Amino acid sequence: MKSLNDEALDLFQVYKNKPLLILFYNNQCLGCTGRAIPLAYQLSKSYPKLSVVAIHSTFGNHTITKQDILDIFTSKEAPFPIYLDQHHKWFDFFNCEGTPHWILLNQNAEVYRSVFGSQENAQNRLYYAIEELLTNR
Repeated sequence: MKSLNDEALDLFQVYKNKPLLILFYNNQCLGCTGRAIPLAYQLSKSYPKLSVVAIHSTFGNHTITKQDILDIFTSKEAPFPIYLDQHHKWFDFFNCEGTPHWILLNQNAEVYRSVFGSQENAQNRLYYAIEELLTNR
């Protein structure tokens, strides 16, 4: 995994012993930029015990830059950590169905829930899973 500053990182080490919500998204996905990114921001504020990150998965031969990522935000700043998955390795590792796709990991870095989508039904499943995970810790 790479940060927006092109640093190689191991997310399992960076967020060790913490519940982690990962949003796999793509800038060209309207559900991602219109619903999922704002929801991720809202979740990061509503659940301070939950680490929220986004991973931009790139498909095909496209190259994505830090500026491409930041351009989707009116402030031109990332509201939470965003990482690059240039060849969708991590997207594939977690068997994501498409974008947006949410992976909720418990404090042991085990998949607690996997939720595809950003519409109301997916949002409800995500909220319930987060509440359940944080309550049962």
